[in-house]
Amino acid sequence: MIDHTSGALEIAAAVKAGSVSAVEVTRAALFRIEALNAPLGAFTAVTAERALDEAAAVDAKVQAGDDPGPLAGVPFAVKNLFDVKGLATLAGSRINASHPPARDDAVLIQRLNDAGAILLGALNMGEYAYDFTGENCHHGPSRNPHDPARMSGGSSGGSGTALAAGLAALTLGSDTNGSIRVPASFCGLFGLKPTFGRLSREGTFPFCFSLDHLGPLARSTADLTAAFDAMRPEADGTAVAATLGQGIDGLRIAVAGDYFAKGADPVAFEAVATVAAALGASDTVVIPEAARARAAAYVITTAEGGNLHLDRLRTQAADFDPATRDRLLAGAMVPASWYLQAQRFRRWYHDRVMELFGHVDIILAPATPCVAPPIGQQTMVLDGVEMLVRPNIGIFTQPLSLIGLPVVAVPVRRGSGMPIGVQVVAAPGREDLALRVAAVLEEMGVCAAPVAVGETSWGK
Repeated sequence: MIDHTSGALEIAAAVKAGSVSAVEVTRAALFRIEALNAPLGAFTAVTAERALDEAAAVDAKVQAGDDPGPLAGVPFAVKNLFDVKGLATLAGSRINASHPPARDDAVLIQRLNDAGAILLGALNMGEYAYDFTGENCHHGPSRNPHDPARMSGGSSGGSGTALAAGLAALTLGSDTNGSIRVPASFCGLFGLKPTFGRLSREGTFPFCFSLDHLGPLARSTADLTAAFDAMRPEADGTAVAATLGQGIDGLRIAVAGDYFAKGADPVAFEAVATVAAALGASDTVVIPEAARARAAAYVITTAEGGNLHLDRLRTQAADFDPATRDRLLAGAMVPASWYLQAQRFRRWYHDRVMELFGHVDIILAPATPCVAPPIGQQTMVLDGVEMLVRPNIGIFTQPLSLIGLPVVAVPVRRGSGMPIGVQVVAAPGREDLALRVAAVLEEMGVCAAPVAVGETSWGK
C-alpha cells in the first residue's frame, strides 16, 4: 500500500505497475500538506495545479506504454532558493518577494521532472541561506516533526521538515557550510552534499559562490541515490545506483579524531561510535588544522555573502532579518587580505586532506554537536563551554565544506529521544563510496529515517 511513509522508489514502482496513479499520489500529498503545513512551516508556496498536471502527464505515459521515468509519480519539493517557473525566488527573504516570477525552472527541477517526479512547491529556509537553525523571521520557523518545539536545522529547514513529516518523498536543499547535513541530522534523514560543482547550480539564488552545493534529502539511501543519479548530467558516468550492492569489502574506513572528537554532547560521539562499530572501523585519523579550516570557511562565506548583498544592504537594510543583516554587514567589511589568506590556506588544507585520502577511503565524523535545540534557544553548553547556538551548530560540517568533499549524512537509529546524524565523508568524486557505506548501515539496521508525523493519512 502506498501512503505518506512510502519511499520514492516504492512510489515509482507502484505508479509504473499501475497499482496506483500519479494523480492519486499527488492528491494525497496535497491533502497532507494542507492538513499539516500550517503548524510545521515547511512550504512557502504549493504548486497544486502544476503538480496535478505533471501527474496526469505521467499517468498518460503509463497508459500509453511509454517509459514515465525512474521517479514516476514521486512527489518532491525544493528549498525556495530554486527557481520555480511562475514563482518569485524568495531565498528565504522579504526583499526577493518583490522580484518578478522565475521564467524557467532550475536545472535540477527540470531533471527531476524529466525523471517523472512531481513538483509540489517551494520550501521554507533561513534568510539568504545564512542560517543553521531553520528559523525565519519573515515566514516563521520550519519545525522539527519529531518535536515541533525544536529546530529543524538550517538553512534547508523546510526541506528537512517536509520530508520528515511525510509531506514529500524527496526534497532538495543547498549546503554551503552544512545546510543539508544539519537538517538531515536534526530531522533524522539521509542527506547528500555532493562534490563541489558536480550538480548544476543554474537557476538558483546563490549565497557563497565558492562554497555553495546543491543536493537531495531522502528517507533511504536508495532514494537518495536515485535522486542524485536523476540530477547528474548524462556525461557523468555510470549510475551510482548500480554500485550500491557492492558492499564495503576492501574499503578503508576510519574515524576522525582530534578536532572531531571533542566539543560536543556525548550523544554525537556515541552515534559515531555506533556506526564505526557496525562497520568494523577501528582506525582513527587526524584531519589537519580542521579548526583553522572552519575559520577560513567563515571568512570566505561572510566576505562573499556580504559582497553579494552589498547593494541590498545599502538600500534595503530594514527589510533583512536583523541577525542576517548584521552578519552580512560584517562580511562586507572583511579586509581583502583576510579573504586572500583564507583562500591560500584552503589550497594548503585541500592538499593535506587529499594526502589523507591516499590512506583511507571513508572518514566518519559527527554531523552536529547535539540534537536539535528548542526553537528560540540562543546559547548551549557543549563540553562544559557555553556558546551561541546559531554559529556553532556547524562546527563539524564547515571544515569539510571548505574543500568541497562529498558527504552523506546518515541518521543513526536511537532507542528514544531526538535524532542525530553521522557524516560519511569520501574523496572528491567518490559519492559512490559514501553511498555504499550508507546502504550497508541501513541494511544492518543501524540507520533509519522514519516518518515523524503519522496521524494524518493520505486522503483522496
